Amino acid sequence: MKNIIKNTVFAISILLMSSCSDLKEEVLDESLTGAGQAEAISGAIAPAYGQVAWTWRHTNYYGLQLIPSDEAILPYRGGTDWYDGGKFLAAHSHSITSTNDLVKSAWTELTINISRTLTAIEVLTPMAEEGNTEAQSALYEMKALRAYLNMLTLDSWGLAFKKESSNENSEILRGQDAVDYIESELLSVVDVINTDKGSGRMTQSAVWGFLARLNLNAAVYRDPYGTPNFTTEDMDKVIEYTDNIINSGKFSLSPEYFDLFNDSNSNNAELIFALDQRGVLKNEHSRWAYWSLPGSMFPRPEFTNADGTDGPAITSDFYQTWVDAYGSVDPADADPRFLQKNTQEVTYGLDDLTGLSPLNDEDHYYCVGAEDFEIDRGILRGVTWAVRKDENGAFYTCDEGYRIYPVKQIKGNGTDKNVDYVNLTQQADFTNEGRAHHTGYRVSKYQFSHTSNNGNNYSSVDLVLMRYAEIYMMRAEAKLRKGDAASALADVNTVKTSRNAREPIATALSSIGLDVLYRELGFEFYWEGLRRTNQIRFSHYEDSWTEKTDTDVNNRLFPIPQVAIDGASNTPGYLEQNKGY
Repeated sequence: MKNIIKNTVFAISILLMSSCSDLKEEVLDESLTGAGQAEAISGAIAPAYGQVAWTWRHTNYYGLQLIPSDEAILPYRGGTDWYDGGKFLAAHSHSITSTNDLVKSAWTELTINISRTLTAIEVLTPMAEEGNTEAQSALYEMKALRAYLNMLTLDSWGLAFKKESSNENSEILRGQDAVDYIESELLSVVDVINTDKGSGRMTQSAVWGFLARLNLNAAVYRDPYGTPNFTTEDMDKVIEYTDNIINSGKFSLSPEYFDLFNDSNSNNAELIFALDQRGVLKNEHSRWAYWSLPGSMFPRPEFTNADGTDGPAITSDFYQTWVDAYGSVDPADADPRFLQKNTQEVTYGLDDLTGLSPLNDEDHYYCVGAEDFEIDRGILRGVTWAVRKDENGAFYTCDEGYRIYPVKQIKGNGTDKNVDYVNLTQQADFTNEGRAHHTGYRVSKYQFSHTSNNGNNYSSVDLVLMRYAEIYMMRAEAKLRKGDAASALADVNTVKTSRNAREPIATALSSIGLDVLYRELGFEFYWEGLRRTNQIRFSHYEDSWTEKTDTDVNNRLFPIPQVAIDGASNTPGYLEQNKGY
């Protein structure tokens, strides 16, 4: 049923974040500059594109996708770090309430983002109607971006906002009405939007990709609490739109998996839509890079203050999926997506640390120049290696540059502080033992930017929001759900075996089923914000994993923040809370 909601929902969201908004307008990059009308066009679209960074911050929408899934767990580290009112504990255990701050901040930034696309549309429409082709092109981008953002609200809260004028009330759409609206918005621009502005902007390929993603999940969006009914019509649309992208010849799969998340990834031919952070924006960040890393780890020799946060770890359950897939072979020796080994302790004969501690290992290091050093990437286990500080807070140096040591435990309040290495263990949970600062294998997927001016707060690494591998995997799923296992297998193996820049090269699968496809989605897209959606679509969101036993289907959608409900309370029925909250 359609409901009408007044502007107060967006107004409440914007007011909540007004103290942080002063920097958000300064987001122009080199592709958005100009003079006269061109300046007005760039000034209209830049706030909408720039806001995507805030929407996808680790403590906003990204965290709301990651922590409730089986991919990640964020304990109350040592009883001192990352409690934050219990919002991450509740998110992971599926005990979220409408006052949870993670839900509120994600909703706030996302609704601000939608509001900014509407503002841009209102600015651009008169110029477009006068025949300004640049305004027309920008207008199509803003409509596509608005549709994408509404997909995010539909995915997480089961609703979309239909609003064509800031002087009108918004219409809240749910279920099929929401799917139809978003689809119509994307279809209205797909044949006229630009085809060549790159992954930092909405393009025809991005629109095709989001049309495919929308139809792949349409069965869930129509009935978020039931068993999905994947219709032939939906799957045919997925195949049509993914075929368009694959047949365009514009994209290719990256031979080195971790190049997708490096400084130079804006030029990677696999990226379809990404948050452009090429050193020009005012709010670029490395949060996807540093959030999970050990707090005692310093990833870049250039920056003494750039470190990890001992934030989320992967769950032992998600790690076990890798173990189960590769049996007696270590996943690091079977799949290039699991680990890129960049540190050199084995080469230097330092693989055996038995009997050593940071108190007596002064001679156990190797030297490397700053630009040549990289921490290991992927899933980090055991003892990690990086630069280390001396008693004055400076990094130890050597003739070749910097000394690289096993990381010393200097953060936390455990008995291992200052006397032991950071030795990452598999199990992380909410117990006293499981929440220690060293517990849980960590994810180091995104590179710490070499072009940053301080390591943590700035980055030139674009945040990947859609890439070519997803196109193949969506087509594979649609074909598999239609009964064409052979074609699905070919698509999955195309992705799996494409990462051939170094050893190991993953072995092609011999057969495919929904369980194997679900597993492969986890391996390819871990920690990219897709897992929760995939779990729901594959009926795994009610499974049990570490510190999560809840089976309530109502938790597939998040609660609408209480502040938004209160803001719309002057007109009863405009904004109704989701079931179960």
